[in-house]
Amino acid sequence: MIVCITEKPNVARDIAAILGAGKKEPGYYEGNGYRVTWTYGHLCTLKEPNDYSDSWKRWSLVHLPMIPPKFGIKLIPVENYERQFNVIKTLFAEADEIVNCGDAGQEGELIQRWVMQKAGVKCPVKRLWISSLTDQSIREGFQNLKPSADFDNLYYAGLSRAIGDWILGMNATRLYTLKYSSPGNVLSIGRVQTPTLALVVQRHLEIENFKPEDYWELKTLCKGATFNAVSGKFKKEAEALEALEKIKPSMLTVTSVEEKKGREAPPRLFDLTSLQVECNRQWGWTADETLKLIQTLYEKKVTTYPRVDTTYLSDDIYPTVGGILKAMTPYAALTAPVLALPRIPKSKKVFDNSKVTDHHAIIPTGQSPAALVGNERQLYHLIARRFIAAFYPDCEFMQTTVLADAGGIGFKASGKVVTSPGWRSIYQKPGEQAAGQGGDNNGDGSDDGLLPPFAVGESNPHEPSLLKKATQPPKYYTEGTLLRAMESAGKTVDDEALREAMKENGIGRPSTRANIIETLFKRHYIYRKKKNIMASQAGIDLIATINEELLKSAKLTGIWESRLRRIERGDYSPSEFIEDLKGQIGRIVNDVLTDASARRIDTGQAPGGSGGNAGAAANGGGSPSGPGVAPGGSAAETKPKAPRKPAVRKLEQIVCPVCGKGHLLKGKAAFGCSEYKSGCPLRLPFEEYSPELTPGKLNALVKKNSKAIIAATRQ
Repeated sequence: MIVCITEKPNVARDIAAILGAGKKEPGYYEGNGYRVTWTYGHLCTLKEPNDYSDSWKRWSLVHLPMIPPKFGIKLIPVENYERQFNVIKTLFAEADEIVNCGDAGQEGELIQRWVMQKAGVKCPVKRLWISSLTDQSIREGFQNLKPSADFDNLYYAGLSRAIGDWILGMNATRLYTLKYSSPGNVLSIGRVQTPTLALVVQRHLEIENFKPEDYWELKTLCKGATFNAVSGKFKKEAEALEALEKIKPSMLTVTSVEEKKGREAPPRLFDLTSLQVECNRQWGWTADETLKLIQTLYEKKVTTYPRVDTTYLSDDIYPTVGGILKAMTPYAALTAPVLALPRIPKSKKVFDNSKVTDHHAIIPTGQSPAALVGNERQLYHLIARRFIAAFYPDCEFMQTTVLADAGGIGFKASGKVVTSPGWRSIYQKPGEQAAGQGGDNNGDGSDDGLLPPFAVGESNPHEPSLLKKATQPPKYYTEGTLLRAMESAGKTVDDEALREAMKENGIGRPSTRANIIETLFKRHYIYRKKKNIMASQAGIDLIATINEELLKSAKLTGIWESRLRRIERGDYSPSEFIEDLKGQIGRIVNDVLTDASARRIDTGQAPGGSGGNAGAAANGGGSPSGPGVAPGGSAAETKPKAPRKPAVRKLEQIVCPVCGKGHLLKGKAAFGCSEYKSGCPLRLPFEEYSPELTPGKLNALVKKNSKAIIAATRQ
């Protein structure tokens, strides 16, 4: 009997169907010589301090640092977890062979290895390693099962990371809580969460301490085109006024007209972080919301494995591209130009084996998205268009730059005309930018509209103006920009080797960054103000209190990522990694204990529970409870319930978010507004807003996306 184990019941169901294990039993499927069971993500975890020693049950500075002689695992004490584990243990005991069908990554390897270890597995184990859950991928994966030993180093790296986070999180959390916290509050410290908090606090201090400076911009209008002074900003008003008076009596003489062809490559495919960033930018979704949605799309087999940190595809994917594009029938009009080519383009910007490790970028599988609803469909549409665009030609344009002179002062005007839209034709709405491109890549910062014709030597009257402006502070982080900052945090590390180690991962891993941000909200170190992420006073005080720079900088993560990568390669010992960390935490404990200050930090949160829970939060684990609460607020506060609004059961009940007068109508390809004859531009295409949605769900989706919908009609 072969026992297969997956991370989720629905994945087990799909694999069982392909293997012919169609008989449903409590906790597993059986048939055709197979039994297919599942975990619920993590069933096991590292033991808590009190599991090792009675003296560690009580939080005390005397017992720090806590270093178990040997780390152990335990079953998470949840009733359905325990029940499912007993099923798994029985199946394993009767198995001739086990197939690990966990998610193909470090975390997936750790989850199943711990379960097997806890169950005392003795029989041979093989590994299913696939990037999507399509029937074809599963079949091919089972035809090419790999020895479990091939992934030992991956497991050792994951285990080392987990133990390292335990040592740092458990000890540092207890240390700072006992030393600096107000009574009853826990100060959560972690290798990833604390440097992330430091980014938010640093930005807060930059804004708070910012002192605006006045400056003046000299411009002039000629033949409808705006020319900017080449000298840039004037810092003194007197100099600006002098320049203005100098050019007033003079004609504007054209000294140079340069036309230059330019090209703009398609946007890169999505990795998890860029997808989270884009969804936050377009629709305000949190990183956690996007992660859950893309995981759903993966489990529904319409997209590939989501927890990836590369925007490239491996060469072996290239032969499948044509089949995927052909299968994307809802996008037939967009895929037709690519499929009509003698050969589908193979760009180094898309296919690069050297940039792909365990998994490639997130792409569609070719499976029908018909079952998707609401935000699922919206997210799929984003990924689908990005994938199709990757095989389109570059956008070609003509860049015109005009230089001129007035009174001895140089001026410049720029314009851009698209000569061949290329991939931009996929984004059909007028003025719509490709997701994630951030505007035109001319680097000029000038207006890129069409310029009137100019000839060298011509002189024209002009209308000069002087604008007084002030320097602006940096912007607060949004969830999207914070994710980017976490991703690129390695740029702040001085050591070249560490910077290289962090190039792909930055602070945290793509799969954990959303969890880390949610943990900071939960701990009341940060809070949301509209889309902005703000540092609470507790967060500011905590970062100010931590004297150990390594704890709040990206350097520690750089050191870890470098060594964990070496563990994966097999040229660095896990025991060496742990021993070094033990010495490090010992030094941190000693430094804090010698601090004679009487500082106290009030987190404004409810009293913390056991040391284990605090540590779990410190490690970025657990189950974050959602958005944080602003300082002074309380999750326990309740408001009188407002009268329940009537349920939306008809389209006529859904008010148009654009004009506010009409109601929604259902057309042949999109929802529109009943006031369309009066000029209301509302259009909700079925690709994004499924015609199968109930009026209630459609109304909720329209309300959630109202800002994006209104913005789209103005483009």
